[in-house]
Amino acid sequence: MNIVDSQVHLWAADTPARPWPPGRAQDARAGLAAMKRSTERILTTHTGSLPRPWDLVATLEALDAGTLPEPAAFEARVRHAVAEAVRKQVAAGVDVVNDGEQGKVGYSTYVRHRLSGFDGSSVVAQRADWADFPEALARHPRSSVSRPSCTGPIEWRDRAAVGKDVGNLAAALAGMKPAEAFMTAASPGVIAHFLRNEHYPSREAYLARLTDVMKEEYDAIARAGFVLQVDCPDLAMSRHLAFAELSTAQFLKIAEANVEALNHALRDIPPDRLRLHLCWGNYEGPHHRDVPLRDILPVVLRARPHAISLEGANPRHEHEWAVFRDLKLPDDKILIPGVLDSTTNFIEHPELVAQRIVRYAEVVGRERVIAGSDCGFGTFARSTPQVEPEIVWAKLAAMAEGARLASAILWR
Repeated sequence: MNIVDSQVHLWAADTPARPWPPGRAQDARAGLAAMKRSTERILTTHTGSLPRPWDLVATLEALDAGTLPEPAAFEARVRHAVAEAVRKQVAAGVDVVNDGEQGKVGYSTYVRHRLSGFDGSSVVAQRADWADFPEALARHPRSSVSRPSCTGPIEWRDRAAVGKDVGNLAAALAGMKPAEAFMTAASPGVIAHFLRNEHYPSREAYLARLTDVMKEEYDAIARAGFVLQVDCPDLAMSRHLAFAELSTAQFLKIAEANVEALNHALRDIPPDRLRLHLCWGNYEGPHHRDVPLRDILPVVLRARPHAISLEGANPRHEHEWAVFRDLKLPDDKILIPGVLDSTTNFIEHPELVAQRIVRYAEVVGRERVIAGSDCGFGTFARSTPQVEPEIVWAKLAAMAEGARLASAILWR
C-alpha cells in the first residue's frame, strides 16, 4: 500500500501544532504499518533535499537575506515545485520519495523562519580539515548561507509552516504510486550546531529548549502519516567543525547528549516510523579529520529511529561498510547507505551502485538495506549548486538501475 492509498489524517495547514499527550506513541500509528523494508527487491530513496527551480532558488536566497516574498505567490511556487520534485523522483525510479525540501532555505537554518529568537548573526565555523591546507583554504569560497544566532527566547511564530509542507507533499502524491513517502526535519543537535547560542545560560539549556519546541514539528509530520527523517550531522560533522580541539571521548559525550535530547523529542513516535541521517558534511574537501564511523556508531545506534542513513559512496567513507562485519547491527535497525556521491557530477555506473548495495546486503541482510544518497543534493538553496540539477536526476536513475541489478543478484 502506498502513502496515497493509506487513510491518513493530514494535519491541516491552519491548525496549530499540538504535542501529543505522554504515552500516546501507539496512537501515532493510526493504522500505518512500519516503514517499508526491501522484502522483495532493493528499495531506493535519497537523503532529502533535491534541486530547486532557479527562480525559486533566487526567491529563497532573497528570503535568507531578509527580503520577504509575496506570500501567496511564494506558496504557490513551492507547491508547484514540490509536485515537480515528486514527479521526477517517481520517473527516476525512486521508491521512497519526499518533497525535496523545496520551500526551505536550508535543511537546518529553515527554522529561523518558523521560530522566534534567531535575530543574531553567526560566524561560519572554520572547517578543520581545510585549515590543514592553508593555500587551498585561501582559494576555497566561504559559504554564503546566512547563519543566524539565538539571541532571545525560542517560541513558535509560524506553526502553520509544517502544515503547509504536509499539505504540499500530500497533494503532490495524488496520482503517484511510490512505495512510501517521508519528510525531513532538523534535529535539536544540528540546530544547536549551526545556530549559535547567545541567549540561554548553557548549551544544555539551549538544547533542552530546542528539543521541546521541535517536538511539535516532529509530531505533526508523524501524525500526518509520513515517515519522519531527522537530520543529525551533529553526530559526525560537528566533530571537525566545532569540536576539533576535543578528544574523541570528549566529543562522544556531546554526541550522547544530542542523542538523549533527540530521543526525548521523538518519544511519542514509533521508532519504526523514523529514520536518522548521519553526515560528515556535504562538501567537497579533504575530510581527513572526519571521525570514523566505528567510533560514533555505538552512540548513533542508541537513537530511537530504526533506519540509519549514512554516507557510503564518497572516497572517505565508502570503505566503512566493513564496520558492520564487527559491530552487529541491532535486529530492529535498517541501513540506508549512500550509493551516490552527493558532491560530484560523476554519474555512478549502475554496476558500481549494485556492488555497493550487495556489500551491505551480504553483511546485514538484504531486507535491511535501502539504497540512498550520501547527503542531499540541495542542502542549501544556492545559485551555484555542487551537482548540476539535470545530472542529479540522472544519478537517481542510475541508482534505480543499480538497485535492479543488485536485486537480481540478491534474490536469485
